[in-house]
Amino acid sequence: MPTDRLQSVNPGDTQRRPWIVGVSGASGTPYAAAVLRALLAAGESVDLVVSRASRLTLLDETGIAFRDAHWRDDLRQWLGRGADGKPGVFDPDVSDVRYWAAGDLAAGPSSGSYATKGMLIVPASTACVAGVALGLSKDLLQRSASVTLKEGRRLVVCVRETPLNGQTLKHLVGLDEAGAIVLPASPAFYAGATHIQDLVDFVAGRVLDAARVPHSLYRRWEGELGSGSQGG
Repeated sequence: MPTDRLQSVNPGDTQRRPWIVGVSGASGTPYAAAVLRALLAAGESVDLVVSRASRLTLLDETGIAFRDAHWRDDLRQWLGRGADGKPGVFDPDVSDVRYWAAGDLAAGPSSGSYATKGMLIVPASTACVAGVALGLSKDLLQRSASVTLKEGRRLVVCVRETPLNGQTLKHLVGLDEAGAIVLPASPAFYAGATHIQDLVDFVAGRVLDAARVPHSLYRRWEGELGSGSQGG
């Protein structure tokens, strides 16, 4: 890939191996925000790809217009919101995030020689699932996922859609057979959730579990019935 198309690359930053986080147009932008915050809190580097469709969802769910020219300010505002939409709940450090425009098919993540740890698609729409399963590479998000698979890196697809029709199920089986981890956005209640954020963090935590990134987003099951209702 032509190196002159890379955005915000530090020539001396040869040790950086980020997680690519792709945000597609499905409802569920709080899931993406929770995953991004947790990755950064764990000291992980992030390369972010926000699809064009997801910008509409983000605007609808948060009121934030995500702009290429002001992405860092918009990202900080987005990640600062709680799952209930309240601003200023979190104070994220986005200094180790690199943003790539979804239409830039010559961006770093479009090439297998661009070193990454893998990719997390959160949330993943059925259109995104189909595009990745069929290898369409119509935008940088799909292309990055295809590269992740062909390079044998970890790909987690957090599908957020219901119900699922037969064609989508076939696509998900195809992704599983290709080596991806299919992780439906399915909150659990045994951890004693009392707020929307708790349910969102559970799904985000399962995504990070699949990526083998340490976190403390939810209480893990320890084999004791009723522990989630004790308020601890």
